[in-house]
Amino acid sequence: LRCKITMERASVLSLLLCVLFLGECCKGLLYPRESESREVKVLDGVWNFRADYSPGRNAGFVDMWYTEPLSDSGEVIFMPVPSSFNDITQNSSLRDYIGWVWYDRGFWVPKAWKDGKTRIFLRFESAHYNTIAWVNGKQVANHSGGHLPFEADVTELVSTGEENRVTVAVNNTLTPHTLPCGSVTHHGPPRYPEGYTVQNLQFDFFNYAGIHRSVKLYTTPATGHIEDITVTTSLDGNGSALLSYSVQTSDSKEVVVKVELLDRRGRLVGSAYSVGTRSKGCGITCESASLGLSANGSIVVSKPNLWWPWTMSADPAYLYTLVVMATVGTTSTDVYRLPVGIRTVLVSGTQFLINGRPFYFLGVDKHEDADIRGKGLDYPLIVKDINLLKWLGVNAFRTSHYPYSEELMDLCDRTGIVVIDESTAVGLQHVDNFANVTLEHHLQVMEELVQRDKNRPSVVMWSLANEPDSGLKEAEYYFKTVAEKTRSLDPTRPLTFACNHEYTDDLATQFVDVIAINRYYAWYSDAGHLEVISYQLSYELDHWFAAKGKPMIISEYGAGTIAGFHKDPAVLFTEDYQSQFMSKYFQVYDTYREKFLIGELVWNFADFETAQESTRVDGNKKGVLTRQRQPKAAALLLRNRYTALGQGKPPGSCHLY
Repeated sequence: LRCKITMERASVLSLLLCVLFLGECCKGLLYPRESESREVKVLDGVWNFRADYSPGRNAGFVDMWYTEPLSDSGEVIFMPVPSSFNDITQNSSLRDYIGWVWYDRGFWVPKAWKDGKTRIFLRFESAHYNTIAWVNGKQVANHSGGHLPFEADVTELVSTGEENRVTVAVNNTLTPHTLPCGSVTHHGPPRYPEGYTVQNLQFDFFNYAGIHRSVKLYTTPATGHIEDITVTTSLDGNGSALLSYSVQTSDSKEVVVKVELLDRRGRLVGSAYSVGTRSKGCGITCESASLGLSANGSIVVSKPNLWWPWTMSADPAYLYTLVVMATVGTTSTDVYRLPVGIRTVLVSGTQFLINGRPFYFLGVDKHEDADIRGKGLDYPLIVKDINLLKWLGVNAFRTSHYPYSEELMDLCDRTGIVVIDESTAVGLQHVDNFANVTLEHHLQVMEELVQRDKNRPSVVMWSLANEPDSGLKEAEYYFKTVAEKTRSLDPTRPLTFACNHEYTDDLATQFVDVIAINRYYAWYSDAGHLEVISYQLSYELDHWFAAKGKPMIISEYGAGTIAGFHKDPAVLFTEDYQSQFMSKYFQVYDTYREKFLIGELVWNFADFETAQESTRVDGNKKGVLTRQRQPKAAALLLRNRYTALGQGKPPGSCHLY
């Protein structure tokens, strides 16, 4: 990305580092759900917006734009929230903008919320990348990193009877120590204009930015409210299940926690009582939990309905409702309803087991990406994507290369689509990317990710990163630390990361349970030569397994394709080549499916935007669908294969061997 800007390097970097090091540690961050004790007010809509085009990108801080309505600081434009700001206007300088952008809007607080018995929280589901928020001119939150939620208690800062104002500053500048990684290069005369700055990206997708997901106000009781819930499930050999829970509540003298488990028809399955005791921990460890009270217990389910992927059961994705009630004395009860699934995951030998049965990942890699909205949450789009995944026969996807919206994850829980949940760690390519400051941020990202998604039955594995330079000696300690941290946060799920190194020099896969490799034979190497695929992929699978002895997934393979392009014999970028390319990979997969290969994920579900490059024609075209979600020929090929395999049938005639 290139933008003609004038930037004082020190001021921008100092602001970035300020946000990076002052990022507040998140508490439980339960997804806001309404109940008898909780209300939710969504602040989505059209906000005021302006980009800071000052030479140092710091006029908003110098002139304190957050102390007054943003329109008083200068010209503002309309900006939808949620959305990326890049593609909303016809202004190329905003599309390619690097630096601080500012948002604000007014909101009203119901009088009942200021009764002295209620706490009010302001929550951001995601903003990319560094974010600072103010309410009525007072700073309430700062957060480093996109794609994960953060929130602040604003009870004492909001008023009734008059309009309140929320102001948000977001900076999308990427450095060697952000995740994803990037760098900034400065140029000048005589070959460039004064102050010409380039944002270098170390990944292959567009650096969309802005407030990408919903902004919400929600309430809880002032005392003894539920801050966090952790649920784990296990199966015994007698057909019963044990659901264990840990409930964190805010600091109080005495909190009694009652838990009820309801089936999908609302019938009581089991219940338990616990008295909160002072504790720092929770069931799946989250060090960011507050120093409140912890209530732990379990419920035995004698005849459980298990959560199954949709390709493994006639009644998949069974969800119970865990009703958690925290009561302080006789005056305050907080109620939270958490959807839960009973299921287990385990890597055993060369198999990946869900509820004790082998599971094969019939998958795709995705992106949160679409016309106009960029990475902004869009309900019609995510429902369309779920329908297309089912149409393709897909039973799993990887959240390449960052956590996806909680709304999409909810749909996966409800439909039985399995998720490999990936962190934001993409672009770890150079020695300075593995510095301690990056590592500390990576650990925080993993903590926030596990904290957010730990209770989701659809999430079966954590992906620590995508395509790091795992051959560097610095990578060994780095990934050892990240893996150990993640296991301490959640010992119930296996670990992986997408590796593009050779088995001979990789230093990081020793710390994960499943080896995932990204391979593009006959595309990035030996381009156009389909005949080499079976030789090269078979050779590599054999040698990886001989060296590591772990189950494997092909986490990426794909060929760029312009929809409607055809040529016989097939050549690069035609639909014919993409179909034949994938078929050659299928041939190898079918040889190894009965050995140690546990899955295949095609790159990509749909075409997506990238930075402008001479090798990209308006984005990456490796999707089996267009960016507008229309199928290419390869989508029908994939659908035939996945549908047959998902039904336990041989692929048969859907191959083009």
